[in-house]
Amino acid sequence: MKYSSLLVLTASALFFTACTKTNIAKEDLAYEINKKENLGKVLYFDKNLSKNRTQSCATCHNVEAGFVDDRNNGVSSMASLGDNGTSIGDRQAPSSAYAMFSPEFHYDKKKEKYIGGQFWDGRESTLANQAGGPPTNPDEMGMSSKKETVDRLKENEYYISAFKSIYGNDIFDSNEKAYKAMTDSIEKFEMTKQFASFDSKYDRFLRGEYDLSVLEDLGRSIFFSNNNNSCATCHVLKGEDKEGETFTNYEYHNIGVPANTKLRAINGVTKVDEGLLNNPAVSDIKQRGKFKVPSLRNVAVTAPYMHNGVFSDLRTVVEFYDKYNNDERKINPETNKAWDKAEVEETISLKELKAKKQSDRKIEALVAFMKILTDKKFEHLIKE
Repeated sequence: MKYSSLLVLTASALFFTACTKTNIAKEDLAYEINKKENLGKVLYFDKNLSKNRTQSCATCHNVEAGFVDDRNNGVSSMASLGDNGTSIGDRQAPSSAYAMFSPEFHYDKKKEKYIGGQFWDGRESTLANQAGGPPTNPDEMGMSSKKETVDRLKENEYYISAFKSIYGNDIFDSNEKAYKAMTDSIEKFEMTKQFASFDSKYDRFLRGEYDLSVLEDLGRSIFFSNNNNSCATCHVLKGEDKEGETFTNYEYHNIGVPANTKLRAINGVTKVDEGLLNNPAVSDIKQRGKFKVPSLRNVAVTAPYMHNGVFSDLRTVVEFYDKYNNDERKINPETNKAWDKAEVEETISLKELKAKKQSDRKIEALVAFMKILTDKKFEHLIKE
């Protein structure tokens, strides 16, 4: 009897100890993550990590403007201006909001499609890898090397202390390791709730905290109806009215976007943007001209639109989609001319674009619905 009691007591003690150690481990892990998040936040806003000390991550991913580059840049915000003050890109800087949910870049054999990654062509698999690109890109932040970037880090006593505290006293013995630690911390910051608040009017509607207007409710019904249009084909991952929906399936498609001739008249680019085919991991010519399906969260406050900023109004985007199914949509409302031809025509996703034609009322409703996908902190930016 005493032996049995001793076994019970011993087992209980071991169980309690194991649980305690697990809790401590979880607390330690949370503490370490929090330290990385705090360090990442400082790094995210630090302009000293660009050659001329004029540009930070936040410059092109403004936390007060839907996490995109809201500067005019002399091109009506169609692309970003580099730290050198002269380089103009050929694509828009994607929003860093909700980017944490994009899976690592991979090929789905079942779907026979490429999925996930970061950037418009998925060329970086993770947020950390993405964060490591702009600092040493000569057309962006302009640092000549990882070493030069790390040397800038070592100018700051806070960085020296924080990096050693988090990553070890020898972290600066290797420029490669220090640079990787920098991108790791930025990634941790970009994975905080600040970048994915899920508090839009749509989210509040799902929680019973907001009543949709008649137009918003109509737009919602149309959006999720595969019998009516094709929005949900690419912009729904979890299903109708599911919490945590990011409004993208992270696939790559060519929807026939025309080249942005206004932008290219300024940046001087003449080469066709081959989209996914520019990804070093992709060699299949059938992927030419495909771009990652973006999240529709905050879409109403992150104009201009498409990977190259060719359209300035959200309604124009919806009409552009409708032109594939509606013979009456022959004119681009922004130019009052016929729609320009696709930059890459041979790989357009015609199957996914197939839908019923939309009336003006339905287009207004879809735009109204997309407006309620705006994070609460950005709602004041919506233009009625």
